[in-house]
Amino acid sequence: HKEHIAAYGEGNERRLTGRHETADINTFLWGVANRGASVRVGRDTEKVGKGYFEDRRPASNMDPYLVTSMIADTTILWKP
Repeated sequence: HKEHIAAYGEGNERRLTGRHETADINTFLWGVANRGASVRVGRDTEKVGKGYFEDRRPASNMDPYLVTSMIADTTILWKP
């Protein structure tokens, strides 16, 4: 989580307060249809077991190539 936050753009400490439909910058939460989570999973995704998720942490000033590669490494390519 901390590695992702560091790459997710500047100013996130002001935006990710936990007060306005976001999780606190220091807390990682995920949930189905949970707008207050760091990562939101759609209801259809839960129902069918596949689909999309939304990472709500990146700021608009992030590098989309860096963030996309980090998400892919963490979710698709990661090997325990």
